[in-house]
Amino acid sequence: MSSLQKGERAEVVQVTEKHLRNNNGLPEGELERRLLEMGFVEGTEVTLQHEGFIKKDPIAVLLRVCSLVAIRRHEAQAILVRKIS
Repeated sequence: MSSLQKGERAEVVQVTEKHLRNNNGLPEGELERRLLEMGFVEGTEVTLQHEGFIKKDPIAVLLRVCSLVAIRRHEAQAILVRKIS
């Protein structure tokens, strides 16, 4: 999801931290658990709404057209998505 541009829509395919190099010191599985609790579950439609000024971080993501969530771009790398046209 970290590669989405502002305004792009996508569907969550999978949440996994296995391919991340640095997990910010969190125990294994903790980032996945937190993202799932926020609502990043398989099949959820997401839209990138806003990017921070410095290095485009953090990002604000609209979940299912009703919840706005802010996450770090590094955390967004754990969310695999399929773009919706």
